[in-house]
Amino acid sequence: MSAPFQKGIFFGEPGESHSVIDSSQMFSCSLRFRVFVLTGCCLVPGVALTPQTEGVFSHWKRVSETPIVSPTGTDWESAGTFNPAVLARDNKFVMLFRAQDAAGTSRLGYAESTDGVHFTRKYGAVFSPETDYEKGGGVEDPRLVELGDRYYLTYTAYNRKDAQLCLAESTDVIHWKRLGVILPAYQGKWNRGWTKSGAIVPEKISGKYWMYWLGTAGDKTDQMGLSSSTDMLRWTEETDEPVLPRRPGKFDSRVVEPGPPPIVTPNGIILIYNGADDHLVYRMGIVIFDRNDPRKVLYRSEQPVFEPEKEWEKNGQVPNVVFVEGMAKRGNEWLFYYGGADKYVGVASAQPPP
Repeated sequence: MSAPFQKGIFFGEPGESHSVIDSSQMFSCSLRFRVFVLTGCCLVPGVALTPQTEGVFSHWKRVSETPIVSPTGTDWESAGTFNPAVLARDNKFVMLFRAQDAAGTSRLGYAESTDGVHFTRKYGAVFSPETDYEKGGGVEDPRLVELGDRYYLTYTAYNRKDAQLCLAESTDVIHWKRLGVILPAYQGKWNRGWTKSGAIVPEKISGKYWMYWLGTAGDKTDQMGLSSSTDMLRWTEETDEPVLPRRPGKFDSRVVEPGPPPIVTPNGIILIYNGADDHLVYRMGIVIFDRNDPRKVLYRSEQPVFEPEKEWEKNGQVPNVVFVEGMAKRGNEWLFYYGGADKYVGVASAQPPP
């Protein structure tokens, strides 16, 4: 940070805009983040102090100024290692990261850490393209969720023609059983293109599993959908339009894409998401959905909470990208794992909701 944060004092009733003392310190963080409504944080001008926003993550910072996983060798992970899924398991952090070879084919690599920052690769590529709907482009952009005695992996299968959202299951995060395509491309109430980025809510609501995902609307923009399932295999769309649409003129005007699986709190379902503007600069936002109705939006970031700043986040295979897919709790904070410029893995931290 370029300067310390000052404690702010907020005025007004819930639902009204608030002012903050020491506002000269509001944007002094090198991350250029905006934090919502926790003592000692900044308040975005015009954002109301409500029960919903009181639980949003605060005090964002980079844990490492340099990548924690980088491309290596001349084989399957030589061109890029990025967009990781991470979870805490057996007193360690396990990561599945997307790795690309020189031909552009993607596989998933495995790494472990005891502190959540320093990772050691193991086992080589633990998930490689095998089926017709994966061959050519490969398996991309994993997200991990633990349900009961199983780990579920949502991933994008790309055969250089279509990209489709798929599911696999495991008991050890190393050996995987494919469960097939769960959201086919070019189908749906509003989706007209590919399907990607399945973020599964980690507990049942109203007797069903719920999943946020990415589809392409008729105007060629990528927006967020929502589906439910009773068995994890057959999914039904829950909205006729995107559950979280793009917003012209904002940081998410072109792409609104789920990040890691959300966390469920008494105040709502908190989902970190990735937004891209008309110049395809990727930044991170936050949305809170109703705890009892995952279709209902209670709160949404007006400004991004994290954006590309480091050289390795601005320059790589795709410029100006921070893209979060992994999230794990460490002590009293949460760690967020992201791809930098579609080439590297980085990690940031934030304080959790109360």
